[in-house]
Amino acid sequence: MHVEKVLNDSFNRVNVPQMQGGGYISPSILEERQLNVTQMDVFSRLMMDRIIFLGTEVNDYTANVIQAQLLYLDSADADKDIFRAADDSCIVTDDYLDALVEKFGEGARLAKEAGFDAVDVKSSHGYLFQEMIGARLRPGKYGGSYENRTRLLKDSIAAAKREETDTFLVTSRIGIYDGYVYPYGFGVSEECPDAPDLAEPIRLLKELRDDHGLSMVCLTMGNPYATTHVTRPYDAGMYVPPEHPLEGIARMCAGIGQVKAAVPEMTIFASAPSYLRRYADLYTAGCVEEGLCDGMLFGRLSFADPDFANEILKTGRLDPKRVCLTCGKCGDLIRSHKPTGCVVRDSEVFVPFYKDYLEGRDSLPENFRG
Repeated sequence: MHVEKVLNDSFNRVNVPQMQGGGYISPSILEERQLNVTQMDVFSRLMMDRIIFLGTEVNDYTANVIQAQLLYLDSADADKDIFRAADDSCIVTDDYLDALVEKFGEGARLAKEAGFDAVDVKSSHGYLFQEMIGARLRPGKYGGSYENRTRLLKDSIAAAKREETDTFLVTSRIGIYDGYVYPYGFGVSEECPDAPDLAEPIRLLKELRDDHGLSMVCLTMGNPYATTHVTRPYDAGMYVPPEHPLEGIARMCAGIGQVKAAVPEMTIFASAPSYLRRYADLYTAGCVEEGLCDGMLFGRLSFADPDFANEILKTGRLDPKRVCLTCGKCGDLIRSHKPTGCVVRDSEVFVPFYKDYLEGRDSLPENFRG
């Protein structure tokens, strides 16, 4: 039986009722094929292209429907990717967010029992907590005011901190500037769209230190799926950056240094040094020496040269033949959900995965962001 017929017939059996959630009507379309004309609801048609669309709040019913769709598509062809259309309609409820808080406490407990040394409660790069602390337009207890927007992150860190011991640390990675235009995003300026306003990030870090005992954080900026040039300055990537990469490096360095000066007692690690290639180690040493941060975390360089830290300890410098070239290919692999590493430095391993990505790139939805 034709795959499209299988998908259509199967989805119709689990389809959302036509009248659902206050009179919602599922729109239908007519699709002309070579041999006939078929009518189906538009969500079934998207599913045939392996796109899962969610246009209502997440509740038990919609969660079950989505899970059924995912399971079916996986059984139909486990080797193909499944996408969800990117839109603004997937808004979780306050009740859903309430239930997450204790999950972070439970997650910290499980990590500790498994033998990990620490957990990182992540609020950066467009993930859930970062969306919440920038949700000025969201109604309810988790949106609008600063207190509401930071509530979920603080409560979740507090839940995780209950599991902290002398040998198990709770920390966080926090985005202090998203690079969006106000009123969207965190750390953005209302008066100057292209500049950070770090008043709220500094306030948040002080409260996490004083009220929740958070002693160590890593700070970053941007969203690698939307404002990539802010997160990790590059020479080649998904789009031409609107600024020279060194401007992004300067913004990151100065912004994190401003937070460090305001919260000197907190151990703060900075981000995004890989663009500087063979000089990234000297840049890091300079930032620490100037008191802008206590250390630097390397992402892309860790793909290009996983042993770079030992090389610095042994020889005093990075190996210039193994540094990251900021070509953006590791980011392409991450966004396409493939095994990720340095396509340039470890080509034997990762070029085949990158070829798979290139072959399937044209079939990705126009608004695909990973």
